[in-house]
Amino acid sequence: MTHALRAPRSQLSLAIVAAILGLLVYVQLRGQAGGSVLQSKSAQDLTSLVASLNDQNDDLRAEVSNLERQRDELRADRASGATSLGQIQTDLARLRAWSGLDPVAGKGVELTVTGEIDAASVDDLINELRNGGAEAIAIDDIRAISRTTVSGVPGSLDVDGYLLRDPFRIRAIGPPEVLVGSLTRVGGIIARLGATNPTATVAIEPIDKLMTLPATTRDLVPDHAEARP
Repeated sequence: MTHALRAPRSQLSLAIVAAILGLLVYVQLRGQAGGSVLQSKSAQDLTSLVASLNDQNDDLRAEVSNLERQRDELRADRASGATSLGQIQTDLARLRAWSGLDPVAGKGVELTVTGEIDAASVDDLINELRNGGAEAIAIDDIRAISRTTVSGVPGSLDVDGYLLRDPFRIRAIGPPEVLVGSLTRVGGIIARLGATNPTATVAIEPIDKLMTLPATTRDLVPDHAEARP
């Protein structure tokens, strides 16, 4: 009876071993078959595969070109932005210099006024310099701007709260030869001042070296006007 029981167990063991061996052989055959997938494909399948890879490569190249174009556009925009900013800064510097907010330097003329002169005549000198092309004007150490006023009586003139002494200087930056010609032309401002202010003299000297005019100390913010877009 013991021998009869052992026979089915042996057969079962052999069956299990055979199944395991069969599974191992199947796995090995599948692995070998996977390594030769391309070899098993037809020429038409390989052609389709190559065409698909070429399409993917074309798509990648197009994406690279698109990214390079975007990069170039960003670089151009950045360069344009830097140029625009530089132009804005240059324009702002000109406006500040023109309005008197910043000190300026350049060639021009220097007028030395000696003796008694009235306020209107000083205003006439300033206006003549501006009309002659002066880009910046100072009376002694006071920058003459659009709101600068000259008041008082001869011998005691006041410029924006500053008392002018005898003599005082008026300096203007601009083309020296043009400014001198404008002041000294026949029948011009100097000739008229000689008739209206006989005790005053105005000496004119062209300045070919750089001279510096100070910035205004006045607050240029309007009291009543408001900026509108």
